[in-house]
Amino acid sequence: MPQRLVITGRSQEPRRRFTEELRRLRSERGLSLRDLAKEVGWDSSQFSKLESGRTLGGPEVVEALDQYYGTQPLLMTLWELAVVDPTQFMEQYRRYMALEAEAISLWHYAVSAPPGLLQTAGYAREALAVGWIKGPELDQQVEARLGRQQLLESDDPPLFRVILSEAVLRTSLRDERAWREQLEHLAEAAERPNITLQVLPFSAGLHGLMNTAVMFLRLLDGRTVAYSENDLRGELVEENTSVELLQRRYDAMRDLALPPAESRKFILRMLEEVRCEPST
Repeated sequence: MPQRLVITGRSQEPRRRFTEELRRLRSERGLSLRDLAKEVGWDSSQFSKLESGRTLGGPEVVEALDQYYGTQPLLMTLWELAVVDPTQFMEQYRRYMALEAEAISLWHYAVSAPPGLLQTAGYAREALAVGWIKGPELDQQVEARLGRQQLLESDDPPLFRVILSEAVLRTSLRDERAWREQLEHLAEAAERPNITLQVLPFSAGLHGLMNTAVMFLRLLDGRTVAYSENDLRGELVEENTSVELLQRRYDAMRDLALPPAESRKFILRMLEEVRCEPST
């Protein structure tokens, strides 16, 4: 009889539990990824992404694995829990999300992509898809990202200041119509009374946040916290000295950015360069 698995805190992390189970089952069979691909009939790269957590895949491949290992419905159950798991983000990001919902003002610097609070569905979908997210998981992630935007659309929205690097406006989507919609959305957002949008042109030169996307949150108790991130990880910064250092860099960069009115004109000029016509 196989040894009974010990119940641990891993059950509170469905995505991690799913990937661990995939690796355990393959290891017990003594299979390589290539061997598994031959047995089940799917590409080995798909199994590599599943086991590393880069994607959750679709129900078809999970069902095929369940049948091959004789574990029905274990893997499908774990997959379903991982897909709908609201705690799949890192602990720091979950804490940041809770603080964001309570913030009375926010200010953000975007290095290469519009902040999630100002992304259209088309932009979010393409941006998430290039990170190997597909199928039901992609739909869920897009919905989650758009759901955050209700924060700025409430009856009493927080003040939101965003500085966009010119790189944000120069890095277009493959879908030109979706890119036009994103630029139009940014131009519209720049006119909202609770949003201040500025563009930091390339001509501003070097500055202290060149490689760091950062969001500052002003909380009800008067504290300010920051969340910095790149493609691999994010960090919630709460220590006063570190937050103050980031703020000084942000303030210095803001002085280099175009004024709000000029920034909106900059976005409109970018719109003129998009070849497809506006939707009617």
